[in-house]
Amino acid sequence: MPQIFKDMTVVLAFALVIFQLGKPIAAHFTSGADFKRRRNVWLALTAVAFLSPSFWLFVAVAVPVLFWAARKDSNPVALYLLLLHVVPSLLIPIPTIGIKELFDLDIYRLLSFCILVPFALRLRRAKDTAPIAGLRTMDVFLLAWGALHVLLYVPPDLPGHVILPDSLTNVLRRGLLFLVDVYVLFFAVSRGCADRRDLRDAMAAFCLGCAIMAAVATFEGARHWLLYADLQWRWTGSANRTYLERAGVLRAQASAGHSLALGYLLAIALGFWLYLQTYLVSKRSRFAVAILFCLGLLAAYSRGPWIGAVAIYFAFMAVGPGTFGRIFKAVTAVAVVLGVVSLTPLGDRIFKVLPFTGGSKNDVTVAYRQQLATRSWQLIFQHPFLGDQLAYSKMEDLRQGEGIIDLVNTYAEVTLFYGFIGLFFFFGFVWLALVRAYRTVRGARLSDPDLARLGASLVACILGTMLVLVEAAFNLGFEKMFYVLAGLAAAYSQMRPASAAATAATA
Repeated sequence: MPQIFKDMTVVLAFALVIFQLGKPIAAHFTSGADFKRRRNVWLALTAVAFLSPSFWLFVAVAVPVLFWAARKDSNPVALYLLLLHVVPSLLIPIPTIGIKELFDLDIYRLLSFCILVPFALRLRRAKDTAPIAGLRTMDVFLLAWGALHVLLYVPPDLPGHVILPDSLTNVLRRGLLFLVDVYVLFFAVSRGCADRRDLRDAMAAFCLGCAIMAAVATFEGARHWLLYADLQWRWTGSANRTYLERAGVLRAQASAGHSLALGYLLAIALGFWLYLQTYLVSKRSRFAVAILFCLGLLAAYSRGPWIGAVAIYFAFMAVGPGTFGRIFKAVTAVAVVLGVVSLTPLGDRIFKVLPFTGGSKNDVTVAYRQQLATRSWQLIFQHPFLGDQLAYSKMEDLRQGEGIIDLVNTYAEVTLFYGFIGLFFFFGFVWLALVRAYRTVRGARLSDPDLARLGASLVACILGTMLVLVEAAFNLGFEKMFYVLAGLAAAYSQMRPASAAATAATA
């Protein structure tokens, strides 16, 4: 059997099992018709992706399917989040005639064009959009960040001091892509999840997609077999199978595109699950889903997301109602888990890569990141306000054997190229979402515990994201979920506590 059929069989087998086991759980948050349609679209697109010899054949099938599903779905944001990583993000240039290039297309942009853009246009035309007025400050911050991104040209990182020139066409292209990739995403999520039912549905859909990735990642780690590597090779022609290892252990990727992105996505799913599990009576189901996410996190073998997941757990316990007892419970649970893990061979592998256990002192990646941080801040203070768009050319001695300068601190990267003004708008945007969501949590703790727990989950995930971005590049799932979380928090901040009877009615 050809390798691609083996890969497809394994992925679809895991997906079918997860969909079957997850159906009764999803019934608490999603209508039966929406669940069935989303499941069928996910399975169909996955099968087509593995069977398609080119990305464009996949696009030809996916576009009408996605337009149809988005029109039928009661919550397009939830559909988007379920399909966000149905296949890996692989940037493929759009074929053009008469011009040098248009722009690249991947699954993120495909979903945005087919699901989010039509949904955003419907929201704009809707008559009952008064609540969005309160989100204007966040819109201003985001659009200001976008203006800097469009107007300040950062040449792509190419070896050999090659600097591609800018042009009016490039400026227009960057503006269009910012709207499609970023603003439409935030607009659709912040305006489309107007009540807690839609918000829960979106969170549950994201968790369902991540549950499939967690199962696939666990298999990849156990069998040393990346199930999406051949698909990447057929669509891009790249001979690099991107098998990343640490201490001789394969770092699973599933369809996230990178082990770091996979670990981060599963950490966010775990944060969502801390709230969603409260709707389940079965403790076995609660525990099983949490264990699945943790297994996927371990398979990703990325210390940043591990630390982020722990931070999300503690933040959820601290922010939600019943603070002291919940924090004590969280500390006890983490201590027990660490104690059990430390007695296994897996525990030794984990502690060897964590920076605060002394195991990473000789890690070359840690030393490289320290060098990058030192050089980055030197350049930042030379151009503190609007950054240095040619900073790459001044860091050539830090180019790795892979041919890249691997900037892995998002805040340093933003400040390096866009200055402290850029950092102000970038950080201020998500900070506004965090503060507004936290205020709503505080106001709901006594009168509406369910709303408070929902907000605690979002606040915890945003805090975890802000922590993980210290050691992660702003791409793949990191970028998408950064804006999704801000949008969900913005939508949540518009909600008001309900009476106990009203809360029960919406459950």
